[in-house]
Amino acid sequence: MELQSRLDSLKAQGLGLAVISYDSPEVMAAFSKLRGITFPLLADPGSVTIKRFGLLNPVPEMSIDPARKDDPLVKQETAKFVSVVNPRAGMVGIAFPGTFLLDRRGKVTSRFFEDFYIERNTASSLMLKLGVAGDSVAGTEISSARLKLRTYPSDAAVAPGNRFTLVLDLTPDPRIHVYAPGAKGYRAVALKIDPQPFVRALDLQFPKAEIYHFKPLDERVPVYQKPFQLRQEIVLEGSPPAQAAFRGKDSVTITGTLEYQACDDQLCFNPVTVPLSWRLTLRELIRTPTLPAKP
Repeated sequence: MELQSRLDSLKAQGLGLAVISYDSPEVMAAFSKLRGITFPLLADPGSVTIKRFGLLNPVPEMSIDPARKDDPLVKQETAKFVSVVNPRAGMVGIAFPGTFLLDRRGKVTSRFFEDFYIERNTASSLMLKLGVAGDSVAGTEISSARLKLRTYPSDAAVAPGNRFTLVLDLTPDPRIHVYAPGAKGYRAVALKIDPQPFVRALDLQFPKAEIYHFKPLDERVPVYQKPFQLRQEIVLEGSPPAQAAFRGKDSVTITGTLEYQACDDQLCFNPVTVPLSWRLTLRELIRTPTLPAKP
């Protein structure tokens, strides 16, 4: 459903889209009709393609094997890669969830896989990883001391289990630099996300800095002088307790602070803290069955 909502944007970027699943053609066709899916849903009977790509998840078979199902390691792997509820025989044949990007010749150019079956990257977040700017969410412009900031989430709406990105586009004023991680004795730029239940901030990835030579002290420190971008990945947890906590809510708000210290060629200014917030619409998970009950 999330992919369907991003279909026009993906097409505008020259991308096609198809999904492969071990589900039967009957299940795929029924789901496509019920949910208005307009891109190809490809059934993989017997998981033939999944096996050829080396993506078969062997854990479901182990989790229903009487000789192995009570093994603590099998239980741990089942909760991580299969289901947090009781596994069943119908799960045998599933793939490890992931996304491939192919060029027009069919060559894989990028791939992304998930660490937990219930937590998935959104399409917009994946495109940001590939350097394609988001275009579906309006940014908020903030003027701070000696720094311009534009921030936006990769997605306007998220659901439990989504892994999305908060984007900060930062532009130092002319002849101003801000300190990057590793600058000793200065307040390096940092983004701190306020903790809240079932919202998990992953490690913030910083772009490559340049080395600034402060001649009066013969000091060399890592800085950002040109426009740069910070991308903070956030996981809206999808476990049963998280789903229960989010149920009935129409939005989720994430708050945090941007910290930095700016200097010019002569002066270093006091560190600055900028409060930030992002409000996202909360989508419910689909719980209705794909196929109608048989009479």
